[in-house]
Amino acid sequence: MVNSMTPKLIIGIDATNIRGGGGVTHIVELLAATKPCALGITKIIIWGCSQVLAKLPDRTWLVKVSPPFLNRGLFARTLWQRFALSDAASAEQCDVLFVPGGSYAGSFRPIVTMSQNLLPFECSELNRYGITMMALKLRILRYTQSHSFKCADGVIFLTEYAKQAVLKVTGQLVGSTAIIPHGISPRFRMPLKKQLPIEDYTEANPYRILYVSIIDQYKHQWHVIDAVHSLRVQGLPVVLELIGPAYPPALTRLNSTIARFDPEKIWLHYYGAVSYESLHEAYAKADMGVFASSCENMPIILLETMASGLPVACSNRGPMPEVLGDAGVFFDPESPEDIACGLRELIDSPELRTKVSKASLERVQAFSWRRCASETFGFLFDIANTFRLKSQS
Repeated sequence: MVNSMTPKLIIGIDATNIRGGGGVTHIVELLAATKPCALGITKIIIWGCSQVLAKLPDRTWLVKVSPPFLNRGLFARTLWQRFALSDAASAEQCDVLFVPGGSYAGSFRPIVTMSQNLLPFECSELNRYGITMMALKLRILRYTQSHSFKCADGVIFLTEYAKQAVLKVTGQLVGSTAIIPHGISPRFRMPLKKQLPIEDYTEANPYRILYVSIIDQYKHQWHVIDAVHSLRVQGLPVVLELIGPAYPPALTRLNSTIARFDPEKIWLHYYGAVSYESLHEAYAKADMGVFASSCENMPIILLETMASGLPVACSNRGPMPEVLGDAGVFFDPESPEDIACGLRELIDSPELRTKVSKASLERVQAFSWRRCASETFGFLFDIANTFRLKSQS
């Protein structure tokens, strides 16, 4: 509770390298859900490209700043962050600088950074990219983010699994840490669907399995295709729908897999990227959700699937068991046979589908953007207050 004796704070947010995807979703939802005045925060200043800032809510306490350098390439943005951001934050009298992008090389203090990308910290996953520019980029991120985490006054992790994976690389951190999971938009929350026997489905009215995610090396869409094909060979009237943008080399593998298993595209449909604003409509049309990633920091798509009232068949890797708990069926994402077994276990039992759907809907209630915003800005407030007291002593 904020009272007259509580210090009023100004918070800066470094969005210089946030350009799209989950990073934008996080900052948009975070600022839309927060009530800074209740936390003793008088103003929030955010620096970022104009395209991202245009998506943010208009609030009297929110100041959006887009220097020309931040609307250019990565090199220009990095230079501005390194040499201009600290002065800008000081000029605005910021009490703390929040860096959700993870990497920071300026001199301003105190800073709170955030781990949102686990690929640089899991070598087995990083090695899937071979000798490529993507692999080089991830290794650079491993270095820059490790350095930032070690120097930060506070680091936010999204899951306990992600925290432990990062600490294996960085060692113990000197700053404070917090585990604050992302939230989920209310429009993804849907009522439970009545679970029908598979015998009620036909080729004309098939059972729809949905996998939403970027087509990438660690997402294993090709193994899911193989698994669904085996179910169709067994006579089940199932179809697979894939949604998401694509990393080009992975898209090549996906297309070759489609050509192998369903060249006529009778039961396998890849729709490419779908706007985040209309994504809930895809969940509403599906009968089951599948998530076969082997590397995640915080699987937002899994949360969306859970909130949509769908039974979930899920990868047993990374933080997925931590997030889903006993509210789904797990499989090895690199074994088409195991994926098929997990899918079939749910398909064969309307009772099990109903049970896990209810459990996932209950479990996902804990993940809200309001809670995320409250805990995030509460943590920033504490870091700023601690730093202020140390400076005065």
